[in-house]
Amino acid sequence: MTLHLTEVGLRLLTATVLASLVGLDRERQRSAAGLRTHALVGMSSCLLMLVSAYGFGDVLGTPNIGLLDPSRIAAQVVSGIGFLGAGTIIAHGNLVRGLTTAASVWTVAAIGLAVGGGMYRAAVIATVLALVLLLILRPIERQLHRRWLRQTVTAVYDPKITTPEKILGTLRNMNLHIARLSVERMPGANKDKIQLTLDEGGEMVLQGAVQAVAHLDGVHSTTTD
Repeated sequence: MTLHLTEVGLRLLTATVLASLVGLDRERQRSAAGLRTHALVGMSSCLLMLVSAYGFGDVLGTPNIGLLDPSRIAAQVVSGIGFLGAGTIIAHGNLVRGLTTAASVWTVAAIGLAVGGGMYRAAVIATVLALVLLLILRPIERQLHRRWLRQTVTAVYDPKITTPEKILGTLRNMNLHIARLSVERMPGANKDKIQLTLDEGGEMVLQGAVQAVAHLDGVHSTTTD
């Protein structure tokens, strides 16, 4: 079975456009794999699927040639695209960046394979779902990320030397948002204890806040929860 050149061009163009839509989001985020990378992955995956499914039609039925499996090249794309995706993953201290970009590259490869196989509707639906996951769910993910990674800094200080307002102002000068604050007098000592819950996450942010509070006059100790 062979495809008309128009159909081949349509599939390649469709795969390129759909993959580019996903790549636009990554380009906007200035990821390692942006618009061009996603477009190339989607188009080339479609081409490989076309070659796998229709590129050997002239040898089918030839003596000593068995039945060809059109899924063989597609399977190699699925496993091989992981090497390209791995190149976008970067470890930065305790953080790992690029996982979403790697997943989007893998996704557009699947979209390209679907278009190459003539599954236009499945490819369009997958593209829409990918854009929903990348665009609409991003702010929700950030809110959950902030809530789950809230850290509490506790400081014991001399109220005659420093004040909660000074401690709070120090953290705000670092552009840190305080989600919760509580102050209590420590029994049997002329000291107060303040607890500040940061609406930020990450070890570097937490250590920076602790050091800033610890250097204030009148602060005796700082701990984190």
